[in-house]
Amino acid sequence: MLKKTLRTFGAFLPRRYAEAALSRGESYYKFDNLKLAWGRQDDYEILENIGRGKYSEVFKGINILNLDPVVIKVLKPVKVVRVCREIKILKNLNGGDNIPKLLDVVKDYGSQTPSLILEYTENDDFKALYKNLSDFEVRFYIYEILKALEYAHSNGIMHRDVKPGNIMIDHKMRKAKLIDWGLAEFYLPKTKYNVRVASRYFKGPELLVGNEFYDFSLDMWSLGATLAGIIFQKEPFFHGEDNDQVLAKIASVLGTEDLYKYLEKYNLSIDLKIEKLVQKQYKKPWSKFINQENKHLTNTDAIDLVNSLLVYDHHFRLLPKEAMEHNYFNPVKEMWAYLDANSEISSTKPYKETAEILRRNLNHKSL
Repeated sequence: MLKKTLRTFGAFLPRRYAEAALSRGESYYKFDNLKLAWGRQDDYEILENIGRGKYSEVFKGINILNLDPVVIKVLKPVKVVRVCREIKILKNLNGGDNIPKLLDVVKDYGSQTPSLILEYTENDDFKALYKNLSDFEVRFYIYEILKALEYAHSNGIMHRDVKPGNIMIDHKMRKAKLIDWGLAEFYLPKTKYNVRVASRYFKGPELLVGNEFYDFSLDMWSLGATLAGIIFQKEPFFHGEDNDQVLAKIASVLGTEDLYKYLEKYNLSIDLKIEKLVQKQYKKPWSKFINQENKHLTNTDAIDLVNSLLVYDHHFRLLPKEAMEHNYFNPVKEMWAYLDANSEISSTKPYKETAEILRRNLNHKSL
């Protein structure tokens, strides 16, 4: 019965992992009646504010029992079901590559405000960092985030808010994590999803034209927009004062021919007001965005990867596993292969010395 249902609804199914959550049963993806085991708030102490968003405020803290640093994510007043969803997803993803571990859940004794206790990772300011990353470093960090997305998608979970601000980079230790799973959701076939997710500049076209039958590939558009912003040194790459202007900006880059093909294929339409804003546009060659400041990042492989991610039709975007196999990441995979074959290097030498060995052996530019 399940197979028949999936076949008849095939036009809306992702190319991989359509049944990843469904096949594990309701106990895996249902969170409405999640019973929480609350930890002790007194076990943690707030040290400093490190971020805030629409739905939470984030602090660096300490576990006073073992003095381990932690992240304390204090959730702003939201529906209980939303809190349960984030906790359920983080528990299901615990142990995933480059995804922060959920350590505890506590609540304030007076206000009953819940807080998530997560593992701590040092984080460099992305606005300053991204402008100074080398070609290899961009490849390296994007590859690390693809690992997180592959793990999440293979477990039936969409992040739905991939953006530079949710990529935590500890540049000294060369670690990257995909954080803030507050908008994440389980993917279930034949399900309509809220299009009011993701941050404006990183919203996929499916959200901007109201396609409620989206899937994991939304994350791949957002990652593509992030990568485009980095390699072209234009952050954000798709700027707009509102959603309509972002769609118009996308159309000014990718053209309108494929946009209208997408709308027709999925039986969608846009308002006349938006149609006038978008107008008729031709796709720009990516070479138009290359200049003296970004040419060190905009090699042929980088452009090809961006082109394969920023695709109107979500069904044809590269999946995380496919993206990881792209030639753009060959230097990264060569590095890991070299380190695996020479494990004493990474375990006994400081990073800069390791980098120099890699540079000589793999003919990379400075890491």
